[in-house]
Amino acid sequence: MEITEIRITLRDDEKLRGFASITLDNSFVVRGLKIIEGATGMFVAMPNRRRKDGTFQDIAHPINAFTREWMENLIIAEYKQELQRAERGEVPILSGRHEDSALEESF
Repeated sequence: MEITEIRITLRDDEKLRGFASITLDNSFVVRGLKIIEGATGMFVAMPNRRRKDGTFQDIAHPINAFTREWMENLIIAEYKQELQRAERGEVPILSGRHEDSALEESF
């Protein structure tokens, strides 16, 4: 499996630093990954949905630690490159609360 494309939409929220969309093998897209600034550093949260009991369940996710780390490293590296482009004024950083529709429109 190969990640053939990563798209990042930067955010300027307290913990949410951006959204990511990845394409696998030029044939399958996963949207709604979140780049989060956590207490111990950056991590990628998988797309999820809220259950009736208020908890969240991942919709798509790696099934082992190796794949999660590999995917997270690639996404965070692309996030850092996109952040550099924003610092040069090439791309915007969106602020405020995120909406699912805004995420969809950004891709």
